[in-house]
Amino acid sequence: MADKILDNQVFDKLDYAEKTLDIAEYDNCSFNACNFLNSDLSHSIFIECTFNDCDLSMSQLKSTSLKDVTFKNCKLLGLDFSDCNQFLLQISFENCNLNLALFYQLKLKATKFTNCSLHEVDFTETELTSSTFDNCDFQRAIFANTILEKSDFRTSYNY
Repeated sequence: MADKILDNQVFDKLDYAEKTLDIAEYDNCSFNACNFLNSDLSHSIFIECTFNDCDLSMSQLKSTSLKDVTFKNCKLLGLDFSDCNQFLLQISFENCNLNLALFYQLKLKATKFTNCSLHEVDFTETELTSSTFDNCDFQRAIFANTILEKSDFRTSYNY
């Protein structure tokens, strides 16, 4: 559990592949052009945060809380979102590369994916009710037993 609380902070161009991000609660923080490649973000709490132009590829998300978190122009290769704390999980993606990401058995109602690359993403048994996929590429994505009721794929392709 996070004992430290950081509120309304801006983190610019930091390299967390070299040093570890503190396990903390981050409220309304912005991470801009930060490198989290292979980082361990486990047990941290992110509330109303934005990640802009960040590389979070292959980062660890064990028990990480993502509550109203937006990823913009981020590289998120191979992230296992199913390891996240599912309580109040709410995320959105804009212009992101999510290739090889895993969303296994998550409840992601009304999630927005805009202009995203979702090659070989695993949505097995994920609930995506009322989600929007605007101009997304689903090449070889897996949708086994996925709930897609009222989801919008009209402008997406390769699914």
